[in-house]
Amino acid sequence: MVEAVQDAGVVVTGAGGGIGAALARRFAAEGARVVVNDLDADRAAAVAEEIGGIAVPGDASAIVGAAREALGGTVDVYCANAGVASGGSEAADETVWAQAWDVNVMAHVRAAHELLPAWLERGRGRFVSTVSAAGLLTMIGAAPYSVTKHGAYAFAEWLSLTYRHRGLKVHAICPQGVRTDMLAATGSAGDLVLQPTAIEPAEVADALFKGIEEDRFLILPHPEVAEYYQARATVPDRWLTNMNHLQQKWESAR
Repeated sequence: MVEAVQDAGVVVTGAGGGIGAALARRFAAEGARVVVNDLDADRAAAVAEEIGGIAVPGDASAIVGAAREALGGTVDVYCANAGVASGGSEAADETVWAQAWDVNVMAHVRAAHELLPAWLERGRGRFVSTVSAAGLLTMIGAAPYSVTKHGAYAFAEWLSLTYRHRGLKVHAICPQGVRTDMLAATGSAGDLVLQPTAIEPAEVADALFKGIEEDRFLILPHPEVAEYYQARATVPDRWLTNMNHLQQKWESAR
């Protein structure tokens, strides 16, 4: 058992399935009191019933107050997991870009805005951001997703560097392919890039809990992402050329 989460009040957004459900299950198994959030009320209720949690359905941007009340007044851990996998290029409709920005970035900002005053006052709190390897690297065929996941990672990083001396723990989870409905929706690009090394959602939860035990910010369920991230930073033109070759391979196969 991870002592840091025993009897903690935990909120997991987008927890009706996939990574969110896996996180909710793991927190509950570790002795936490878990609020399960999802836009789909039935899915949220099903996961909550399974783990002995509390379902608080609705928009992830606006549930902090209700979740706090459901937990008896205190949120100890907030998992900003809800996200949208918006595909398309620069030509994607502006409504697509706006939704990706709102869900993948601004929902995290709004939650932090609600949570931080109490956390900073008592000197502790934990913010878990489900980002994606796309937030460290990129994803072919998905400009809105890639750009906004970079934003989600940047916000998590900013929270950590700004408030870690005041007791805030931040974790950024950056997996590649995970066997979820979101991966299935990525189509041929996901089949090419993500499916070959895809892992189960429970493995993402395992990686997070190992990171909590080791007090690490960056959580990489696919360890090879560290090498790709290093190559992107140190030899960017070579990395971009390799990614462009992948883009051409995808275009040829379509």
